[in-house]
Amino acid sequence: MLEFTPYVLNTLWRHRTRTLLTVSGAAVALFVFSFVESIQQGLDDLTRRRAGESRLVVFQANKFCPATSHLPEDYDRRIGELPGVREVVPIQVFTNNCRASLDVVVFYGLPAEKLRRVRDFELVEGNWNDFLGHQDAAVVGRTVFRRLARQRGTTVGGNYSLGEHTVTVAGVFTSDDPAEENHIYTHLGFLQRGRRESFVGTVTQFEVLLAEGVTLEAACRAVDDELRGGPVATATRPKGVFQAKTLGDLAELAALSRWLGLACVGLVLVLVGTTTLMAVEDRVAEHAVLQTLGFSGPRVFLLILSETILVALAGGLLGVGLANAGLAVGGLGLGAEAVTIALVPSFRLAATGLGVALLTGVLAGIVPAWRAVRTEIVPALRQG
Repeated sequence: MLEFTPYVLNTLWRHRTRTLLTVSGAAVALFVFSFVESIQQGLDDLTRRRAGESRLVVFQANKFCPATSHLPEDYDRRIGELPGVREVVPIQVFTNNCRASLDVVVFYGLPAEKLRRVRDFELVEGNWNDFLGHQDAAVVGRTVFRRLARQRGTTVGGNYSLGEHTVTVAGVFTSDDPAEENHIYTHLGFLQRGRRESFVGTVTQFEVLLAEGVTLEAACRAVDDELRGGPVATATRPKGVFQAKTLGDLAELAALSRWLGLACVGLVLVLVGTTTLMAVEDRVAEHAVLQTLGFSGPRVFLLILSETILVALAGGLLGVGLANAGLAVGGLGLGAEAVTIALVPSFRLAATGLGVALLTGVLAGIVPAWRAVRTEIVPALRQG
């Protein structure tokens, strides 16, 4: 069939306005599909990474947002004395939005000496000593830094303000975990001392690193039992479970959005199929001539199918390419309650989009191709 590629391309070019409109429609639909799919893939990636971690999050009981959780900072000593606990990290959290948002910015305040031990990232701009030497300094994830640079002109060495907190950007980091690049890390004491209200002596949560072989559920119960007599009740969960619960509403939204993605696939199917069927109706005589010249039914069928596949793949390449480029440049992170999902381009996302485009092209071409093959030659020639 490769020898008939020029014929197929020429056929599509003869009706270039219709072809271009169809490709554009398919591109828009697959752009939306890719964006929706990136949300689900980001959620899956976050869940997969956290599933293998031996870490707990200790949070104030019955609180839904980090801004409303306050635990005594001296809980870290009591937690650290429990069997199987390797390290306890007090964390102060400050975010611009506790609700689901595409523009969420999260500050995490940690003791500087513990930050590099408990977070796996690499500084690609700036200087680590500048961060250690200044209480108002921060290291910023590459994804959120790009967004801030585009929106506010933020630079390394410059200032960034969120609410009552203004930090100096000491460096930019990258991480193998895309979600980490949506965070800003600063000093614990800096976030505890606000201009309007002081939280010195309290923290938002504790992250507990466990030794190997410790059962997560048993460790959670041990922490809560130890702190039950304290001034503030706690709820301790494995980090993956904590984030999954935090993102529960967002996960439901992502599942609902998948229907939008499927609707876009259906749109491509109908659009390409209808356009090809119209083209077949316009070229009834031409297909009859091909069969008269000795083209078999299966060959005509494959010629028509090739047209729909080319149109769908062209739309897929355009839509999926624009979606991945937008995700790469946009630096988007979908978050809720200070937990973020990274929306990033990936080979898997591109392969999924192009696979859907190919499948759609095949399905969309079956009916028009069958219609062309079933056309009787003599009436078709008379019609032409």
